[in-house]
Amino acid sequence: MLYRSPPSVPLHVMAFAETLQGGGVERALLRMAAGWLARGHRVTLVLGACEGPLTAELPAGIELIELGSPHYPILMRLPGVVRRLDPDVVFCPGNYYTAAAAMIRLQLGSRCPPIIAKVSNALVRPEMWRFVAWGYRRWLRWHPAFLTHIVAMTPAMAREAIDTMGIRPERVSVIANPPAERIADAAPMALPRGRYIVGVGRLEPQKRWDRLIAALPRLADQDITLLLLGEGSARAALEAQVERLGLTGRVTMPGHASDPLPALKHATVAALTSDYEGVPGVIREALSQGTPVVATDASVAVCEIIDSPALGTVVAREDGDALVAALDHWLAPGRPRPAPRIDEGDPVGDYLALFSRLARQRIA
Repeated sequence: MLYRSPPSVPLHVMAFAETLQGGGVERALLRMAAGWLARGHRVTLVLGACEGPLTAELPAGIELIELGSPHYPILMRLPGVVRRLDPDVVFCPGNYYTAAAAMIRLQLGSRCPPIIAKVSNALVRPEMWRFVAWGYRRWLRWHPAFLTHIVAMTPAMAREAIDTMGIRPERVSVIANPPAERIADAAPMALPRGRYIVGVGRLEPQKRWDRLIAALPRLADQDITLLLLGEGSARAALEAQVERLGLTGRVTMPGHASDPLPALKHATVAALTSDYEGVPGVIREALSQGTPVVATDASVAVCEIIDSPALGTVVAREDGDALVAALDHWLAPGRPRPAPRIDEGDPVGDYLALFSRLARQRIA
């Protein structure tokens, strides 16, 4: 449910994050903040530490506060910052950060501004161990006690939030992320020669890029190369896998890309092989460039986006044979590419309308 009445007075929005190391959550936050600023609102971003490649994408005019450490526990100081700034609303950019949001509510109580949290990752996690999954489900059921409102990026993610959190539907809205746009002054990137598969995302265990690397020597076309854009803790393990499989000349991992759209546009196919996701922005970005996508069923939103066989293929997470078959299908010479898909709507305005309504309710 969306609330489209525009704010009649400028709002003060406070958002927070650990660092700007390059995750999709933080990148989407910066795009939204730039939109809020462009429409005349005040935005304060509180960071554990202002470090990481996304610092180059900080929008002009944003008010920045650093807490002094890149580690999550520093965010437990957020209640003091909120008490001092007294913003109209607090925006929690992903469910990774909801523990910090809970601390804000716990310490400020009735003096706490509305806290709006975006669902950034899957809430149903079949890959978790049974006891961990039980604790995670219990944690989700506490969220309605400290969050004022939930934003999901697709209708299926909204239904998942309602079911897993036990939150009332009127406290859940569906608002997509603002679409990615070309960055004019981004550093140019050397793209592979010939046809290639591209993966965009952090090099972290969640992303399971090892599945994609393992599929490469099984493809019908052994001239296909792989370009992985991102950085993270799994780099050493992935590099060891590449060397072990004899793929050194076929896999390139240049690190973080400030603008991945050119790489997505020129790729033969984009791939996402995660264990779990929220609403993967890279799928929408690839489709906006007319590039088909092969993705695991990492969230309920994946099939919402890849909603036609003409756009790509969704495979089961642990089905390596299906992954290879799907890649071979889209790598077949002459395979038609999908028409570029342009997302419509006004996510920035929808967020501002929601913020304004909740701020008015607080005043009332």
